[in-house]
Amino acid sequence: MFADLTPALKAAMPELRGKLEANAPTAPLSWFRTGGPAQVLFTPADADDLAYFLQHLDRGIPVLVVGLGSNLLIRDGGWEGVIIRLGKGFAEVSVEPGLRVRAGAGAPDVKVARAAAEAGIAGLSFLRGIPGAIGGALRMNGGAYGGETKDVLVEAKGITRTGEAVSFTNAQMGFTYRHSNVPDDVIFTEALFEGRPGNPEEILAEMNAITEARSSTQPVNTRTGGSTFKNPPAKKAWELVDAAGCRGLRIGDAQVSEMHCNFLINHGSATAAEIEGLGEEVRRRVREMSGVELEWEIKRVGRVQA
Repeated sequence: MFADLTPALKAAMPELRGKLEANAPTAPLSWFRTGGPAQVLFTPADADDLAYFLQHLDRGIPVLVVGLGSNLLIRDGGWEGVIIRLGKGFAEVSVEPGLRVRAGAGAPDVKVARAAAEAGIAGLSFLRGIPGAIGGALRMNGGAYGGETKDVLVEAKGITRTGEAVSFTNAQMGFTYRHSNVPDDVIFTEALFEGRPGNPEEILAEMNAITEARSSTQPVNTRTGGSTFKNPPAKKAWELVDAAGCRGLRIGDAQVSEMHCNFLINHGSATAAEIEGLGEEVRRRVREMSGVELEWEIKRVGRVQA
């Protein structure tokens, strides 16, 4: 357990509207369902509440932002500092003139894809294949099935560590493969996307095809963090993992998926250490087999359990 910071935070922020929790469990925050406690878990009411919180938060306190937690591994020692969870106050999605869709950073990618499809806006269907929220798609230039965030983003809004509202054009995001150059201390709050004219039925059919493809090739109904490793240049991570003999490899309750070996699975009682250790063993075997250094795509945070 960590020292309880919530009384001091509440005293310093009398106008705070969001929810503060001390030593909150983090397992419910990620799809792996692992991790130690968060010293403070803050769920802001909206962007203004988040800005107010950051303006009054000691700059020395570490901050971690969590959306749906689909690409996150929180270590067993927990998070010393504040975890900010973007919940319902950041999940709104609306269709605007000019074939545009505005979405909060906490909105599930699939919700944005569906809103666009129903409005006859093509070009955003790929979001159906990303099991996360818009904030993560902005941070990592999320992509799947032939599309990437950089292809459709008009503007992203966020708040800095000091509580200042900022915005970024597509060019200012500095998108590359699974990466953006926006400073790490910026918390994305909203995004504006633009597609092209399309037929709702055809777009929905495309989304259904993506759903079927994911279900037939990926372990979507398990405790997993999605794609574990980034694809190296001109190569596919799963092929390297498979060639290194890691398909089905297991440490405790953590296993390399037999269906898609770029996915790690928690079969129920795996610790974060077992999952991370399994990933490192896979990286070691791939390095020895092919000389390629796989880079983690899953974000690993927090303290290692003593």
